[in-house]
Amino acid sequence: MSDEFTSIGEMSKNLEMSQRTIRYYEEIGLLNSIKRVEGGRRIYTDADLRRLKLIKRLKIMGMTLSEMQELEAMWTYEKSSEKVLKRLLELLGSHLKRLDDRIADLDILRHEISEYQGRIQAKLEK
Repeated sequence: MSDEFTSIGEMSKNLEMSQRTIRYYEEIGLLNSIKRVEGGRRIYTDADLRRLKLIKRLKIMGMTLSEMQELEAMWTYEKSSEKVLKRLLELLGSHLKRLDDRIADLDILRHEISEYQGRIQAKLEK
């Protein structure tokens, strides 16, 4: 995409995201200022594409939609990128801690499964 507009269908294909999801993000305020042409059809810009890619990455990192809405509200009402970035750091730190905890739990589970496999193998070899 360049400075051209694109339809919701094209945006959906480009992002591998359903049209309903894109509309939902608009409804809850994560995607603002969507332009419409005659007949009410939505058209999207490069900025919208970048915003949706960011939302997708934040979701992959484990951020909730309500956390994203919080950041959006901070930016909208306070216009302070410093406050938004500090809060984003807090949220990402929290998610990183949860990921580290999950990795540790999975490592323990992996070890237990390996031990169980070993015991089963030993029984089969008797």
